[in-house]
Amino acid sequence: MKQSLFIARLRGYVRIQIRGTACEKIINPMMEKGLSIWDIQVTSEGKLELLILLRDFFRLKPLLKRTGCRMHVLERYGLPFFMDRLGQRKFFFGGMAAFIIGLYVLTSFVWQVSVEGNDRITEAEVLQAASKQGIYQFQWKFRLKKTEDLSREIQSLLPTTAWVGVEIRGTHVTIKVVEATIPEKQQLMNPRNLVASKNALVTEIISDKGKPMVKPNTYVRKGDVLISGTIGDEQNNKVVVASGKVKGVVWYTSRIEAPLTKTYKVYTGETTNRNYLVWGTRALQVSGYGKLRFEQFETIPERKTLAWRSFTLPLGWLHERVLEVNFVEEPIEAANAKKSGLEQARAKLLKASGPDARLVGEKILHEKTENGKIYIDVHFEVEENIAEEQPIVIQGE
Repeated sequence: MKQSLFIARLRGYVRIQIRGTACEKIINPMMEKGLSIWDIQVTSEGKLELLILLRDFFRLKPLLKRTGCRMHVLERYGLPFFMDRLGQRKFFFGGMAAFIIGLYVLTSFVWQVSVEGNDRITEAEVLQAASKQGIYQFQWKFRLKKTEDLSREIQSLLPTTAWVGVEIRGTHVTIKVVEATIPEKQQLMNPRNLVASKNALVTEIISDKGKPMVKPNTYVRKGDVLISGTIGDEQNNKVVVASGKVKGVVWYTSRIEAPLTKTYKVYTGETTNRNYLVWGTRALQVSGYGKLRFEQFETIPERKTLAWRSFTLPLGWLHERVLEVNFVEEPIEAANAKKSGLEQARAKLLKASGPDARLVGEKILHEKTENGKIYIDVHFEVEENIAEEQPIVIQGE
């Protein structure tokens, strides 16, 4: 009796081979017992092959004893056998299911929030506005609003923006900002004088507007008027915004300390490795245990993060290479130490004096060597811009 193939697969069936003298005589007893068999074939060796339902397979034993035949199972089909194989691999399939579930959960979080297009607005300001709308690390993506609503609400919190866009790609949220064009503030041009910012010897004075009050080779003190913003005589005068350029020689005394030894780092070639399993901001060491045998060392880290397409997972691997180093001291000749100290002092002084400053003279006042250092007192002459603004207060206003 042949079964529906679908029903047979649900119940399970097997292909069996029956061996014995005149084994075909077992067919009639099987039919009389109501066993579900089909696809009956007789092989060239006189053996009998057929398909039989799993439930009827266990009813064959009495018939085999009666007829003196033996049976061998060739193949197994259907749901019961599939479930049995699945049960044998339950740890494998369980691990696969856990991996898929874990991957789904991890990709449901926001792992990275970045800002693009900002110049005047700081990234912290944009991230703070985004955080108020629920955009931050480890936020569930399904809790976020529509990108159009997020863009509109973030822009309302950043009045200096012309447009804000929010793009969600995988676990990465990108906030794109277009800043509004703000007209430059006009410099306030109140009446003013230009006065000396330091004691100096004037070397050059160029007055674009206003009345020059000093001449080159004139010694001035701090606060002296160089270019006056009041023009005219006592009866007829007016105040203007004095402008121009005044240069003068300014005197400085610097104390220089230059070491007579130089310390530099040397790698010995000895190394060791340490490895960590990283999850977010936490790390679990998995190799390279024990106290380091190096007294002095340098560590070079190399981190790798798991990523799949546009998804960046917080799980990664950190490899640290530890190199042994020694610090060696090398003596420096006094002349070279003196030269290096003077060069550093000149560069520092010119940087502090302004972009147009230049060194016009220097003189060593005192020099001594003590405690592994050379000490030098130097007198510098620097030509620089000495003019600064001073507002004019008009009486009666």
